[in-house]
Amino acid sequence: MIIGLIGFGKVSQNLLKLIESEDIEFATSLEGRSDDTRRRIENSKIRILDSFKDVAAESDILISATSPKSSLEVAGLYGKYCKGIYLDLNNISPETTLQITEHVDNLVDGAIIGKIDSKNPILYISGKSSDELLFLDEFIPTKKVSDDVGDAARLKMLRSTYTKTLSALLIESQSLARGQGLEDEFFEILSLTEGDDFKEKSVSRINNTLNSSKRKSEELEEIIDYFENEDLTMVRAALKKISR
Repeated sequence: MIIGLIGFGKVSQNLLKLIESEDIEFATSLEGRSDDTRRRIENSKIRILDSFKDVAAESDILISATSPKSSLEVAGLYGKYCKGIYLDLNNISPETTLQITEHVDNLVDGAIIGKIDSKNPILYISGKSSDELLFLDEFIPTKKVSDDVGDAARLKMLRSTYTKTLSALLIESQSLARGQGLEDEFFEILSLTEGDDFKEKSVSRINNTLNSSKRKSEELEEIIDYFENEDLTMVRAALKKISR
C-alpha cells in the first residue's frame, strides 16, 4: 500500500512515525517545497516522486495536510488524479469539505484530535469510504463519526470554538499575571481547581498558539464563516487577539 502526502508539516511528519509497517510505503514530492522542507523530506524514510500529480496517481490513500486556505486549491489540482481514497486532514469547515467533493470522488473527511506531534492523537473520520481506513486504528486510534462527509470537520470545528478561545484567554491572563509579578502564583492557585498539570498544559497551549498564530487565525475565520448566523462574541474576540 502507498500513502501519498501533500504537505509535509507536523501532521505528515508525525504520521510517518506512527504508521510503521512493512506493508505501507509513504510517498511525496519536492515540487515547490522550501529548502527546509526539502531537507526534512530527504532526511526521512519516504519515497520521493517527481510531482504531486504522480503522488496522487500512485497512492492508494492520498493525504492532504496543508493549510485551511489551500485545502480546496490542492483538491482541485490533484484530486482528479487520485484513484484511491482522498483523506483531507486540514482544519476546514464542513462547507469547504463539501466543495472538495466536487473535485474528489472518494473523499474521507478527517480530523486529528490532540496535539499534532504527540504520541497519542486520535483520528476521527467521516464519509462513505471511512470503513476502509479503520485499519489505521492499529497505528493511531481511529474513530468513525458517520457516513456523511463533513461530520468530522463539524466535530473538530465545534471543539475549536472552545480550545482556541480558551487559548486566547490564557495568553491574556498569563500576560496580566506576569505584568503583576505573580505568574507562578497565578498558575498555582488555578492548579488547585484545574489539576496539578494545569500549568504545564496551559504553557504548552499558549506556546502552540503563539507559534502557529497564522494557522490558528485561519481556522477561527473558517468557524466564523460557517456559523455566521450564531452568537460568536468570544470566538471573534479570540480571532482578534490571536491575529495580533
